[in-house]
Amino acid sequence: MATNYTWKFFRAGGFNQVVISSGTDLLNLDQLDQKLWVALACPTTGVEFDKATLALIDTDKDGRVRAPELIAAAKWAGGLLKNPDDLLKDSPTLKPAAVNDATPEGKLIANFARQVLGKADNADVTFDEAAAAAQTFAAKPFNGDGIIPADSASDDATKAVIADIINCVGAVTDASGKPGVNQAKVDQFFADAAAYSDWWKKAEGDAAVLPLGLNTEAAAAAVKAVKSKVDDYFARGRLAAFDPRSVNALNRDEKEYAALGAKSLTSNHADIAGLPLAQVGATTPLPLAQGINPAWAGAIAALQAQAITPLLGAKTVLTEADWSALVGKLAAFDAWNGSKTGGSVEKIGLARAREILATQAKETLTALIAKDAAEAGNSTAVIGLHRLIHYHRDIAKLCRNFVNFADFYGRKDKAIFQAGTLFLDQRSCDLCLTVDDAGKHAAMAGMAGTYLAYCDCVRKGSGEKLSIVAAFTGGDSDNLIVGRNGIFYDRAGRDWDATITKIVDNPISIRQAFWAPYKKLVRMIEERAAKAAADADAKANAQLTAVANAPVTPGTPAAPAKSGFDPSVIALISVALGSLAAAGASALLMLGKFETWQIPLVIAVVMLVISAPSMAIAWLKLRKRNLGPILDANGWAVNAKAKMNVPFGGALTGVAALPPGATFGAADEYAEKPAVWPKLLLVAFVLWFVWAFLNDSEARLNGWTDGKYGSQPSKEVVEKRAAIADAKAKTDKAAADAAAGITPAAPAVPVTPAAPAAPVVPAK
Repeated sequence: MATNYTWKFFRAGGFNQVVISSGTDLLNLDQLDQKLWVALACPTTGVEFDKATLALIDTDKDGRVRAPELIAAAKWAGGLLKNPDDLLKDSPTLKPAAVNDATPEGKLIANFARQVLGKADNADVTFDEAAAAAQTFAAKPFNGDGIIPADSASDDATKAVIADIINCVGAVTDASGKPGVNQAKVDQFFADAAAYSDWWKKAEGDAAVLPLGLNTEAAAAAVKAVKSKVDDYFARGRLAAFDPRSVNALNRDEKEYAALGAKSLTSNHADIAGLPLAQVGATTPLPLAQGINPAWAGAIAALQAQAITPLLGAKTVLTEADWSALVGKLAAFDAWNGSKTGGSVEKIGLARAREILATQAKETLTALIAKDAAEAGNSTAVIGLHRLIHYHRDIAKLCRNFVNFADFYGRKDKAIFQAGTLFLDQRSCDLCLTVDDAGKHAAMAGMAGTYLAYCDCVRKGSGEKLSIVAAFTGGDSDNLIVGRNGIFYDRAGRDWDATITKIVDNPISIRQAFWAPYKKLVRMIEERAAKAAADADAKANAQLTAVANAPVTPGTPAAPAKSGFDPSVIALISVALGSLAAAGASALLMLGKFETWQIPLVIAVVMLVISAPSMAIAWLKLRKRNLGPILDANGWAVNAKAKMNVPFGGALTGVAALPPGATFGAADEYAEKPAVWPKLLLVAFVLWFVWAFLNDSEARLNGWTDGKYGSQPSKEVVEKRAAIADAKAKTDKAAADAAAGITPAAPAVPVTPAAPAAPVVPAK
């Protein structure tokens, strides 16, 4: 859409919204591409907005305000103010000096405020003063709307004519709220009256058309009421004359009467009315007194009194020839009656219609309507003032909840669709809407991806009732169940008792989604345990009852009581313990593949894997959570994906928290003592983890650079590790020898090599 106007936008809810910060913005709404509007229509009910203002904007009175109607209202209001920026003040008062009296309508409004209300240019016309002036002016007999109620006439004859016109052609509503007539209604009535009179003139004096005069119409009506049934009777008689074997079938089978006998009957029962008019026989005349089907007895009596006797003479039976003659005598009347004109005045009769036509009633009414229309200027002024002061206060607010959702996302003022605040389960929910049908609303609103609770609200003192839907966007859903009670405060501050009647379950947070699988497991175990305990209790009670009720024969020794313990339970317990042991062994075997300090990390990863699907689903739904379907289900036409992300959702639901600086008094003397073993277990686990980590020489010495995890250790590290290993080996050997009682050998004394022996001299 091409536009010459420059717009400014802001981003909220994941989409772009236009900024409305001046009267010029309002005057140029028709230049804003409607694809950029947040809403294109809203209902006139079920919103926290002035109903009178919405009724003024809703010009077609279809119960919905649409974009073109809002554009027209903003242009009209902005054009009647010297400074259109005044529309953004939301002020309930209006100064005559602020009205643009350069326009004809603005001049009328300003002069009315000065002259009729006696306001100076800079004096404020209040909302109540404008409403009272409009109500007072509307109550006057002549208020400029071109409609005159009966009390606008000064004589009874004219008042009676107005009442007759309303009776025949309907009324239009005067500004006072009374039924009246305008010029169009007057012209229609007198045209119909003249046509009706002329139509009657064609038949008057013609015996063929009116063989019974004015009573002919009643005779024709009596014939018409039974014609199809009488024709059916004579047709059956002709068929019986053709073949006597058909008589029994034509009079209906006896089984049908047997079925009727089982029912609760009245003389005009539909099943009785469906039977033949009388007993059928070959060429048998129709009896007019005895033997008539009870459901048709009254209509046949009227036929005899109003048509047969006056036209054919007294008869007790009616032959087919008589019936044809009777219908023929009324044929001309039927043809004339089918050409009736001006039928709307038939309600008051021909005589009254001709009486009115013979007077000057039309001229009198036309003069009264003209007198009323002469007040059109004052009507424009007072109605315009009332309308302008409504728009002066409300039009900008409506735009902030229609063209954009600045009030909703700005969080300074509540949006017009927010009905109040629900307090329940230590939370306050600000996004609450009134609903008419929770089931129908939920069918659409469920697509919003939001956790919704539908509540029935009642005020016990007054008996007032309403239904709301509240969006829970913070906390968890563990304690939100159908039947829980809370308090709902409406926008007027009134409190209502609220009870949850329906829930649309969706994720509230990622944290809740993480623990959801484990909570479901615990819940399942609790339910199965409770069921097993209940079954065991029921079985034990049944056995005790059987023993107590067993007959005892004198002299017969009582049978030994059976043990209540079922041996099969041992087998079941053994199987269960075996399964648990096998599962535990498998888990330990898997954990044994990891180093000790890695085990907690493995457990954390396993928990994360278990929770990952639930968290992924929650993340996707929370990411898509939007306001549109919730409002669409209430009759809005939301034109954008109005998202409610996690931070914004957190702002819509308040979770209970202690106020800053809060202190505690005396301790709860009845509080349960916390168990010590979980803390001891946690301390033991931490100590074990630290010990395991410190005793892992590789992790302690080189961390993640020891070659095991992908990189080679340095030369210094290798030498140092070798020295440590050698020292540890020597220490371990010495300790082992000492334990075995082996005394370490003294170090060997070094042997000095002997001097070479002197050579032996042989004897001489």
